[in-house]
Amino acid sequence: MDSPTTYEATAVSPADASFELLPLRVSALGFDAGGETLLADVNFTLERQGRTCVVGPNGAGKSLLLRLCHGLLRPTRGEARWAGGSVAQQRCAQAMLFQRPALLRRSVQANVEHALAARDTPRGERHERALSALEKTGLVELARRDARVLSGGEQQRLALARAWALEPRVLFLDEPTAHLDPAATQAVEEIITRIDDEGVRIIMVSHDMGQVRRIASEILFLHNGRLVEHSPVESFLDASGTKLGAAFVAGRLLW
Repeated sequence: MDSPTTYEATAVSPADASFELLPLRVSALGFDAGGETLLADVNFTLERQGRTCVVGPNGAGKSLLLRLCHGLLRPTRGEARWAGGSVAQQRCAQAMLFQRPALLRRSVQANVEHALAARDTPRGERHERALSALEKTGLVELARRDARVLSGGEQQRLALARAWALEPRVLFLDEPTAHLDPAATQAVEEIITRIDDEGVRIIMVSHDMGQVRRIASEILFLHNGRLVEHSPVESFLDASGTKLGAAFVAGRLLW
């Protein structure tokens, strides 16, 4: 299970709100582990607007790239540099969700309030902000239920509520619907779209090309730890500019 710290971010206080977090510039990024190169010479820039989906075959380095950009791992080479703000401000302005959310042994509402408290949100604001996030994710009627008995889709919606309550500027999502049925997937996608509508920059790993077409405005396509293509979603899905990209979209096995 992922550490509880992986879902925690915080709103930037009014005093800190003037700094620009984006664009994110990734330069010559590389990561080695166990004597093996897992990412090599990755370069791209993500601007303030857009919804980015990171795609590629298993083992391409998609989840690793998100962890490096979010700061959970230190790169072996290169850097992922935000436009401005201190390191503390940058971390407080972003959040990350995983395939299986880490839920605390308490109620749905208390899970959200705990995340707010952990990032020093004033006590008087926590209750209202938690209920607002649960309302926006369709969970307010389950506020007093034990979070651990929720369905898989409800648990992921709770994880999104926690992040949304904390008002990040950037939200990283690592295959948030990988284990969900179609109805739960639709509910999660609708929430992601609403979060984007509030101005949060979405950067998401997905293996579902239908979802990619519904969600993304641009694509980062990785293969064997290298960035092969960075392009608008329509260009990638309908007329990829690379042979590897076209083969991946067509469903052919890549080695």
